[in-house]
Amino acid sequence: MEDFATVDAKASDIIGQDGTPGSGADIGKGIRSGSQYLAGLKDGREVWSQGKRITDVTTEPGMMRGAATLASFLDRQHQDEFRDIVTYEDGDGDRCAMAYQVPKSKEDVAVRGRAYYQWAKWSNGMFGRTPDYKNASLMAFASATEFLARGTKGQTDFATNMVNFYNYARKNDKVLTHTLVNPTFNYQQAAAGKFSDKVALQVVKETDAGIVVNGARLLATLGPLADEIEVFPSTVLRASEDNIPFAFAFALPISTPGLKLICRDTYDHGKSHFDAPLSSRFEEMDAVVIFDNVFVPWERVFMYGEPELCNQAFGATNAVVHMMHQVACGKLAKSEFLVGILCAIAKASGRDKDLYTKGLIAKVMQMAETVRALLYSAESQAHEDEFGNYIPLRGPLETSRNLYPRMYPRMIEIFQLIGSSSLMATPAEADFSNDLSSDVEKYFQLSFMESRDRVALYRLAHDVAISGFGTRQALYERFFFGPPAIMASGYFDLYDKEPLVGRVEDFLDQK
Repeated sequence: MEDFATVDAKASDIIGQDGTPGSGADIGKGIRSGSQYLAGLKDGREVWSQGKRITDVTTEPGMMRGAATLASFLDRQHQDEFRDIVTYEDGDGDRCAMAYQVPKSKEDVAVRGRAYYQWAKWSNGMFGRTPDYKNASLMAFASATEFLARGTKGQTDFATNMVNFYNYARKNDKVLTHTLVNPTFNYQQAAAGKFSDKVALQVVKETDAGIVVNGARLLATLGPLADEIEVFPSTVLRASEDNIPFAFAFALPISTPGLKLICRDTYDHGKSHFDAPLSSRFEEMDAVVIFDNVFVPWERVFMYGEPELCNQAFGATNAVVHMMHQVACGKLAKSEFLVGILCAIAKASGRDKDLYTKGLIAKVMQMAETVRALLYSAESQAHEDEFGNYIPLRGPLETSRNLYPRMYPRMIEIFQLIGSSSLMATPAEADFSNDLSSDVEKYFQLSFMESRDRVALYRLAHDVAISGFGTRQALYERFFFGPPAIMASGYFDLYDKEPLVGRVEDFLDQK
């Protein structure tokens, strides 16, 4: 097996010098500043919203504040307070995002977890698609070169392509999004493991230089604000020649000609941070991705033409485990934030002695502690995988990702039960400086909190529990990793059942 430590030892020795994206000509010096990130978004990308072409996502109302928020996160990587938590120094002496570091010990896994958790705390889990999510999966694919090397297509070396792209993204601190799901034209057809050539993304042409793809994919979170998009397989493909055109993995810049993003409605309506404390900061935007006969050079292709190999990609490389690790850290930060808001409301209203209120909040506390315990269990039982790298124990993380889609909607229901009409009785910031200000000051105070602070707290709870932003968060959590029934079925299949069945059989065999 290749000694993957060489990837971090000297990137310039591994990456080609031909000037193509991901080659030595494009190697940067590690983490970027926020201003560098924002400048990179001004690349002529084709983004559509509300029926119009967006000329600049960094100045477009409804998108620009989300971009500015992410830029501020990238700036924090350089700050003394955070640098050693969220970055590492590679063999070239460059600072790179911690999620790119290949874990070679149990301690490395814990260090990665601390970095994920730190990133998540910057938004309290409300900016779900921070770069460390895709960075973690990219690291996993690039450090599983033996798996990718099984794919063949002429002289194309898919494993080397992946390592090159990993180094390109790592050394240039690229912000990645991904898209996995094909549109469904016919449910029965999709359930049978086949895609429709009418709508699904597919290869329509091969050339000596690469492939041409056409079709659509759902759904790219952060798509308009990312530098690059990974287009990977996720839905099970039946291993047949009919599905070869749909079996691939590649990555492209968002600005690639023919690549179009159609955005959903924004949840950032230009309100102040007081009036919309979450949606004014953390609008990460989702988009459908259209590929209009897009050319993909072979150097950017990582898998092609082998449906069965594509089916195994996330599991066999352990990418899914590293992604689940990042997600669990984010869900912990998010759950802690919700507990904090609920406790603040109870304290301000004097209901922190009420048995009913305490019982409801205790349920949210227990959910948060469940995520924490599962995360601790996974990290403390980290082990070496078949590629010589360390991964958290998968079982606890699988449990967390199956529970959270049910936990989060219940948390939001508890917000609504405790907040009730107060979640809607929320004057605007401007009402504290108009002719009604004295009335607002008088009638919105609490015995333990001034009116302005009380309104700010409940507007935050409103943005969590009943705003468009909050509703999108709940839907996002329900389907983050896929339909719950499919996830539960997969959990059943992965669970180590045989030893437990054996214990039952042994007991029944006792005389």
